[in-house]
Amino acid sequence: MTRYDKLARVFEYPDEFYVERCREAGLDEFAGEMEALSTSGIQELFISTFDWNPATTLDLGWHLFGEQYARGEFLVRMRAELRRYGIAESTELPDHLTHVLQVVGHMDAEVAREFVREFVAPAVAKLLAALEQKKTSFTIPLRAVRDALPVQADLPVLKTELPVLVGGD
Repeated sequence: MTRYDKLARVFEYPDEFYVERCREAGLDEFAGEMEALSTSGIQELFISTFDWNPATTLDLGWHLFGEQYARGEFLVRMRAELRRYGIAESTELPDHLTHVLQVVGHMDAEVAREFVREFVAPAVAKLLAALEQKKTSFTIPLRAVRDALPVQADLPVLKTELPVLVGGD
């Protein structure tokens, strides 16, 4: 299992083995924070972080293209890349961070570098900027993703402040 595969598993919907997956990815600080929560607490945090606001979605094509036609082309390309490397699709879209990281981990180094430069690094930078603005613990694993990439993009300055969504009790 590559470093990218291990990091990808941190962005899968949390289950009772989530903290263990975080430790396997080398994210001991983050695992410690998550260990203080119940599985349902981690799930609530995951959902409120990634599913309630498009600015923090894990679908990287959204960060690159929004609702433009080009996102559909990117989804088609990602589906082809998943097939090329024999990576099974999950219930997530092909441009989900979990799929993209697995693909990068299987690519030849030079191909991966170009793919990351063009698509992954800019999307990860936008997502990381949004997570940092939201002040969530999930910045820790996303910084690890950014640091693991062969190319990094500068974090953009966000024009609007993200709303703070409070989960129900």
